[in-house]
Amino acid sequence: MTDTSLKVLTYNIHKGFSSGNLRFILHDIKDSLRHVDADVVFLQEIHGERTISNNRFDDWPNNRQFEFLADQVWQHHAYAKNAIYKSGHHGNAILSKYPFINWENIDVSYMRSASRSLLHGTIQLPDSGEKIHIICVHLGLFERERERQLEILSKRINSHVPMDEALIIAGDFNDWRGNAERHLHDDLGVTEAYKNTHGSYARTWPAALPILSMDRIYFRGLNINDCCRLHGQPWSRLSDHTPLLAEFRFS
Repeated sequence: MTDTSLKVLTYNIHKGFSSGNLRFILHDIKDSLRHVDADVVFLQEIHGERTISNNRFDDWPNNRQFEFLADQVWQHHAYAKNAIYKSGHHGNAILSKYPFINWENIDVSYMRSASRSLLHGTIQLPDSGEKIHIICVHLGLFERERERQLEILSKRINSHVPMDEALIIAGDFNDWRGNAERHLHDDLGVTEAYKNTHGSYARTWPAALPILSMDRIYFRGLNINDCCRLHGQPWSRLSDHTPLLAEFRFS
């Protein structure tokens, strides 16, 4: 392997609104993401289409939220809707500086009233040719729901991700009790980035005063340089979640 670094960020953007839906802050999120300048960005609760908001907010973007955020920084992106309603839909998105070889959305909905999915893509680093599987997740609110979704995630990885290819799973796991460890660490052999570098999961919700560990970055086939929680300003006044940022290396 070549000595190549990869910086990834995961963030539940709360559909571009501040906590409590008090302010539309997608433009501030865009500025903050560009400042971090991660190579790959995993996003949850991002609008693919929302017609009603176009008339309510003067600064609502003309293009889709993931295209607005990607702009000229992340030229490659994938979006998968997992919640559909009369005025539009939202779901998961991955923004990448590197091209996708392929991507697919996997439905993991447990209840009709709570649609969920896994967005699984494969990117390739142009200089080294390294392939990296990247999976953006947003799991359900209920224990039994998450258990079923983790089983599907495990089966997906075991059938589609070779052990000799790098893997990153990131997103909002809603796993404040830490019960996902059995599937993710024991069954798949992945390691959680923040826990690996700090000894415990990052507290990421609510952003103003984080108490619960909701957001994670798991990896396999990479070496971790560092992982941090982006807290304080401006993040505490943006979404209701706090982003996680990790840097990996191939060596």
